Amino acid sequence: MTAPREVVLLGCTGSIGVQAEDVIRRNPGRFRVTGLAAGGADPEALAAQAVRLGAQTVAVADPGAAGAVLAAYTRHAATAGLRQAGIELLTGPEAAAQLAARPADVVLNGITGSVGLGPTLAALTAGNTLALANKESLVVGGALVRAAQQRPGQIVPVDSEHSAIAQALRGGRREEVRRLVLTASGGPFRGRTPDQLTAVTPEQALAHPTWRMGPVVTINSATLVNKGLELIEAHWLFDVPAADIEVVVHPQSVVHSMVEFTDGSTLAQASPPDMRLPIALGLSWPDRVPETVPPCDWSTAATWTFEPLDSGTFPAVGLARAAVAASATHPAVLNAANEVAVAAFLAGACPFPAIVATVERVLSEHRDGVDTTTLDQVLAAQEWGRVRATELLGR
Repeated sequence: MTAPREVVLLGCTGSIGVQAEDVIRRNPGRFRVTGLAAGGADPEALAAQAVRLGAQTVAVADPGAAGAVLAAYTRHAATAGLRQAGIELLTGPEAAAQLAARPADVVLNGITGSVGLGPTLAALTAGNTLALANKESLVVGGALVRAAQQRPGQIVPVDSEHSAIAQALRGGRREEVRRLVLTASGGPFRGRTPDQLTAVTPEQALAHPTWRMGPVVTINSATLVNKGLELIEAHWLFDVPAADIEVVVHPQSVVHSMVEFTDGSTLAQASPPDMRLPIALGLSWPDRVPETVPPCDWSTAATWTFEPLDSGTFPAVGLARAAVAASATHPAVLNAANEVAVAAFLAGACPFPAIVATVERVLSEHRDGVDTTTLDQVLAAQEWGRVRATELLGR
């Protein structure tokens, strides 16, 4: 019998991490969790997860949460009847990167935001296979991530769109690929005009029609910034020019993306909108995990529709395409400005259209783009983008 894969979960209490736990607990013979990392905002959830999964090492970004995590772990371990239970606790902003650098069969990076770049680089540099759900790593530091790769296939995409493309690419040779087609649900405001978006509330923007995700990703999906980030991610993951990556709206979210080949054929990956499937595939690549999700029901009539992106109402994809063309640091500025603007919108400090408008303004003012980047240049570009976005939003 093959030994279980040793897994490290980063962002373990978030949406990706919770669904990954479900996959792992239903497949105890396939996976064994050795480490968990979280910000520390929910010590109870983190401690309970550590007990359920038997993780020996826990990383917490907030040093102030360490005591609460240890106390909660002791309680949960006692309730579970564990004897001589204990964990190694890593704390501080670099804790997740320290954990990602330790030997593991696969590191799943489910951290939200650009803070996931450090752990991504650490996992790759250590030679670990990286199941990547943190798209910002590639958006912010695509060149750095690519340079840190030690072997082909070391990065396994976990975003449903990029997982779909990776699966479809098995059907042909690289030189046979004409273009990649990313599908987008269109979010909760598909079909609306720009004027109809001015009074959108956070509650409305968080009501995604098909996916259940964390608040930042959900808002990004409503603005379609998420699709712009995914376009940049696909560019770096699959070494395809941004001009050869198309976005099409598919409201049913069943076809997760497609690869178009030079002979005119298109391969699409279809499955119900359930993130456990790309998560399971990311953890087990190139093998599939049986019975991960129920398949499409082919005995019931269904209609799948596709329509062009309304780039006038949702200009974010065009901004992402322009950022890739502008310089290596423009995508980092785009992401930083967006993070600030999303936080402002969720706090009620700016209207919904101001999110993308702020991103566009900050991108237009970024004059210090470079063609090659160091980590310091990326961090400096991010900081400038955050500061300028904050100034524009009056926060």
